[in-house]
Amino acid sequence: MLNRLFIASFLFLCNYQDQPVKSWKADYKLIWADFKGKPNPNHSAVAVTASGITFGFSITETNTNKVVDFNAEVYAHFYPEQSWYAPNRANAHVLGHEQLHFNITELFARKFRQRISKLKKSNNIRRELKTLHNTINKELAQFQNKYDTETDFSRNFEAQLKWEKYIEAELKELEDFAIIE
Repeated sequence: MLNRLFIASFLFLCNYQDQPVKSWKADYKLIWADFKGKPNPNHSAVAVTASGITFGFSITETNTNKVVDFNAEVYAHFYPEQSWYAPNRANAHVLGHEQLHFNITELFARKFRQRISKLKKSNNIRRELKTLHNTINKELAQFQNKYDTETDFSRNFEAQLKWEKYIEAELKELEDFAIIE
């Protein structure tokens, strides 16, 4: 007899799991109407994108607790209620910068799926998945910060263009790990 155990772990923005989300899709680009949060007048940013990776897994075990199979699901999500923009300061260029934050989240969701695909069934799979989850979140946060730093929060147009091309190429490189709908 096999037992099935399901564990859902919402990473990065777990506080927002009960709020509406938008899943990343190649054919959908964010619009300002997607940003439903209230702008922070004390913040120097023109816009803020709240995005993160949602992750869950299930494990199939024998009655003796031997893992015989596992499955994982990974999604890149945008959180409209936590995302905002200052309408009097925002423009299409800033929206492109914010879209790329969401694209970077999708890139790391694909990297996560790729790494999960290399894991082997074992009794350590829970720990391996949780460790991988923590690692990918740290890498994602560092990468998002690097993006903002190198583009000067979208103000460096040349760097912004380089990043757009780079992320597009990286997404294409990992398209085998995209969710097909």
